[in-house]
Amino acid sequence: MGNINETVVSQFLLLGFQNHWFLNYFLFITFLLILILTLLGNWIIIVLVARSQSLMSPMYFFLSHLSFSDILLTLTVTPQMLQVMKDQGSFIHVTNCIIQLFFYSGTTTTECLLLTVMSYDRYLAICKPLHYNSIMDMKLRSYLTIWPWLIGFVVGSVLLTFVCNFEFCGPYIMDHYLCDLAPLLQLTCSDHSTLDILDFILTIPFIVFPFFFIVLTYISIVLNILKIFSTGGRRKAFSTCSSHLIVVSAYYGTLMNVYMIPSNLYSYNVKKIVSPLYTAGTPLLNPIIYSLRNHEIKAAFWKFLSTFLTIRTFGHIQKTRH
Repeated sequence: MGNINETVVSQFLLLGFQNHWFLNYFLFITFLLILILTLLGNWIIIVLVARSQSLMSPMYFFLSHLSFSDILLTLTVTPQMLQVMKDQGSFIHVTNCIIQLFFYSGTTTTECLLLTVMSYDRYLAICKPLHYNSIMDMKLRSYLTIWPWLIGFVVGSVLLTFVCNFEFCGPYIMDHYLCDLAPLLQLTCSDHSTLDILDFILTIPFIVFPFFFIVLTYISIVLNILKIFSTGGRRKAFSTCSSHLIVVSAYYGTLMNVYMIPSNLYSYNVKKIVSPLYTAGTPLLNPIIYSLRNHEIKAAFWKFLSTFLTIRTFGHIQKTRH
């Protein structure tokens, strides 16, 4: 009888916020808007980088990959979150929950590594400007984009292998918006001590080390910028990396707030609000910050929009004549 009970759970109930209809309504509208803007903004960046001659540098090549990972992360978690908010709780099959965990952990790891690659690119551009083009050639550029994706989904596959062998025997209620590893492990009746250790070990090389690498690269960048005598030269050098620095600060700030600050420092409900902001909000930062602060992105966008409208207008005139 015990064995039957251990296999009875086939789906989980994601709670979100129960009995808070106004809060759920507000969050639903907010995150629906975030979803639309995130997909639109990151898609525009990918199109601009692919079509604009002025955005052919390695920095924008890496940026387009970051935008694609943002789109993948958003499509992985936000629709489910919206369902939970709309219905004040939503069921998800165990298999779908594990698949969501796979893509969520894979894209999160990939983003950490892509941000690290982008900081290395900015380091070379500012600290090694004479050798930048020879070092950051197409071969190295390809390696630096392939490896983050490969490592990210290897990490996701490792977690998937462990979690697929777990048995879930109740309870089936998950007090969260999405299938993250920590709340999922609370629902398994299998021993997950090995996975706990492995998760901690994987965090060090793929999240902690990249963070410290980024910090060290920006220390070097700042020291090199301070050596520039002209104010205009300093401003130009800093502007090339300020957008990336803001994205990194926001990304790691929310990441540490969700996963590294002890839960006893603030209520679990506060953490439940911060978690969606990290998973759905940070992918929106990429297009917003780069579109507001980067002149080349803005120039490429207006040029693309002007060309698009001209073609549409010309096509409409041609149809009218015929």
